[in-house]
Amino acid sequence: MGKVCIGIDVGGTTVKIGLFQINGELLCKWEVPTRKEENGKYIIPDVAQSILSTLKEKGISMDEVAGAGMGVPGPVRSNGYVEVCVNLGWRDLFPEKEMSRALGGLPVKAANDANVAALGEMWQGGGKGYEDLVMITLGTGVGGGVIVGQKIIAGKHGLAGEIGHIHVRDEEKEHCNCGGCGCLEQVASATGIAREARRAMAASQMPSVLREAGDQVTAKDVLDGAKAGDRLACQVMEVVGHYLGLALAQISMTVDPEVFVIGGGVSKAGQFLIDLIYKYYDEFSSISKDKGGIVLATLGNDAGIYGAARLILD
Repeated sequence: MGKVCIGIDVGGTTVKIGLFQINGELLCKWEVPTRKEENGKYIIPDVAQSILSTLKEKGISMDEVAGAGMGVPGPVRSNGYVEVCVNLGWRDLFPEKEMSRALGGLPVKAANDANVAALGEMWQGGGKGYEDLVMITLGTGVGGGVIVGQKIIAGKHGLAGEIGHIHVRDEEKEHCNCGGCGCLEQVASATGIAREARRAMAASQMPSVLREAGDQVTAKDVLDGAKAGDRLACQVMEVVGHYLGLALAQISMTVDPEVFVIGGGVSKAGQFLIDLIYKYYDEFSSISKDKGGIVLATLGNDAGIYGAARLILD
C-alpha cells in the first residue's frame, strides 16, 4: 500500500480535499469550487486536476498514493452507482470510475457524504476508539451515518443512515423536503429549531429574548436563550430534545451502537445539548441502562475528508 491517501468531500459550493498519511495524519487540505453547470460535468475533472497538481507540487508520485475516497451528497449503491445527487446535478453516474479514470487508474471508492463523515469521526474524531457508532449531524438538515465493525452500513438501497427522515411526529402537517411529514429533520435541524421557535412565539404571549429576533430567529438564538434560562427558548429545546431522544432510542433498539456522535452546527451548543438529548433518550430506552452513550463530534467540517480517506484503506 502507498504512503499517502486522498480524501474528497464533494459539497454543493466547494469540494474539500485532504492529503493524508495512511496513519490518519492530515498533511494538507484545500478546496476547489463546485462547478455545477451542465449537470456537474466539470466537478470530477476539476478535482482530479487539482489533486494531480498538488501531488506534483509536493513531489509525490502516483506509486506512493494508496488511493482516493469520495463523499458525495446522495445515496451510493454497493457497486458505486449514484442515481442522483440533486445538489450537484448528477444523475446515473459511477463517480468512482470517473474519478479513477481522471486520476490515471488510481483506486477510488465513493460513499454517501454523511456516512463518510461518520467514518471520519470513528477514525480520528469524537468516535475514535469505537468500532460501532451512529453519527447524527444537526445542520441545515439532519444527516446520519451508521458504522458497524469500522465499516459503513449503507443498506441495500443506500438509505441506511437517513436519520433525518425517521418519522417522529404524527401531528406534523407541513411537508419535509423529502415529501414526508413529521421527519426528525423538521424539528431538530437548525432550520427546524428556528421554525419551532417561530411557532412557539406565535402560540404564546410569553415574554422572551427570542422576540427581539422575531421571524429572523435562528437556532443559535434559541440555544443561547435556553442556556441563559429563557423560558420560551427552554420550552422549544425541550421539544427538540424530546424528538432527538426518541430517534436515538429507536436507533439504539435497532442497531445498539457503542456510542452516538453528535455533530453539525447545532452541536456547538455542547454538553447542554447532549444532556438534553440524553434525558429523553434514556426515558425512551428504559429497557436497559447499559447502552450507547452520547458524545460530541470533534472534526467539524473536516470529518468528510477524513472519512473519505479512511474509505480507501479498507
